[in-house]
Amino acid sequence: MINKKAIGAVAVAAAAALALSACGSGSSGGGESAKGEISYWLWDANQLPAYQQCATDFHKANPDITVKITQTGWDDYWGKITNGMASGTAPDVFTDHLAKYPDFIKTKQLLALDDAVANDKVDLSQYNDGLADLWVGQDGKRYGLPKDWDTIALFYNKKMAADAGLTPEQMGSLSWNAQDGGSYEKAIAHLTVDKSGKRGDEPGFDKNNVAVYGLGLESSGAGMGQTQWSFLTATTGWTHTDKNPWGTHFNYDDKKFQDTIAWWASLAEKGYMPKLETTVGANAADNFGAGKAAINTSGSWMIGQYSGYKGIELGIAPTPSGADGKRASMFNGLADSIWAGTKKKDASIKWVEYLGSAACQDVVASKAVVFPAVKVSSDKAAAAFKAKGVDVSAFTQHVKDKTTFLFPITDNAAKIEGIMKPAMDGVVAGKSPASSLSAANGQVNALFAK
Repeated sequence: MINKKAIGAVAVAAAAALALSACGSGSSGGGESAKGEISYWLWDANQLPAYQQCATDFHKANPDITVKITQTGWDDYWGKITNGMASGTAPDVFTDHLAKYPDFIKTKQLLALDDAVANDKVDLSQYNDGLADLWVGQDGKRYGLPKDWDTIALFYNKKMAADAGLTPEQMGSLSWNAQDGGSYEKAIAHLTVDKSGKRGDEPGFDKNNVAVYGLGLESSGAGMGQTQWSFLTATTGWTHTDKNPWGTHFNYDDKKFQDTIAWWASLAEKGYMPKLETTVGANAADNFGAGKAAINTSGSWMIGQYSGYKGIELGIAPTPSGADGKRASMFNGLADSIWAGTKKKDASIKWVEYLGSAACQDVVASKAVVFPAVKVSSDKAAAAFKAKGVDVSAFTQHVKDKTTFLFPITDNAAKIEGIMKPAMDGVVAGKSPASSLSAANGQVNALFAK
């Protein structure tokens, strides 16, 4: 069991050491702005307590700096960030995403951290492999320090699986193909139960009156499909772009992609997955917690929420393997960035360096919510999950086995989303064939021809 008090003490001591180091290096010149209140925004409510503790520890080591944290849900977060940048009221520091920061670089809204990293001797090798490099733009400058990483797995209801005769070993060895769905579709069908008690693979199953869906649905996934379908398309050899990062040609017109999406959308038509229109205003995780879905595909950042539902014995299984027997998972990593318009540059740099240190990330690890970017902190998070009785190996195995692929980092992310969301919604809702995605692909690629 992790001793949270001990971790807190270590965090304070480490914060003090970090503060002394930063003061000694004079990273941002003069030091006159290394005081006062700075604003920090994040979107994940599950992580708020951990970062509030980091802010408290940081203030103890840096009494002249106070961090005010604001948590705003994902749906409103980016609009408020963008509007704040336009009006001059953006937060000094904020949690950044790989899909968003390229556009912020183009509009010169982020502060480059290269000088601070060099002067303060920030050890970039402390992070899990590849994470530090994700935040270097096409201009060669660094715009964030890594905070965490994530992969994808299957959250499933153990009792429902057991009642269906599916063992943990079977759930952990599912396979998939775009022709008949493999053992993955068979499991989904068998876990689906209509209101009269008929399973999805039994005669008389009523797809229009379903009590429990074998697979829950969050959304169509728009153009990235991180938690929805990316782990399936990747097993076919398909990639979102011609290269990553900084690809300029998308592949939504590829038959392998369209066949995968057509299969996935067919689950709703068969009654094994909710219809897209029923997801509007709903929360897929809460539906799982209410016993309305047997399996939900989601990211490791959701472990805390899924493991917290009362009355649900949670199982976590790896993503299904493809025709070659290999699994796949999108690999994403968040970072903390500084708004270029901050009036508290020095204080913001200190805070970002602290957020990216083991001192803060050990605190995050102790809360067993996400996997921090710092290697040693990531290991402590795995131990904290284990202490809570949660086996997270389905997420960590992807990294160990090197079966991950990078979240697409490209320009025009917002415009791509604007094109692909309605296109994908149409397919998943059964209103358009998967072949219609070729037209959307043409629109996306036209963005890079200008």
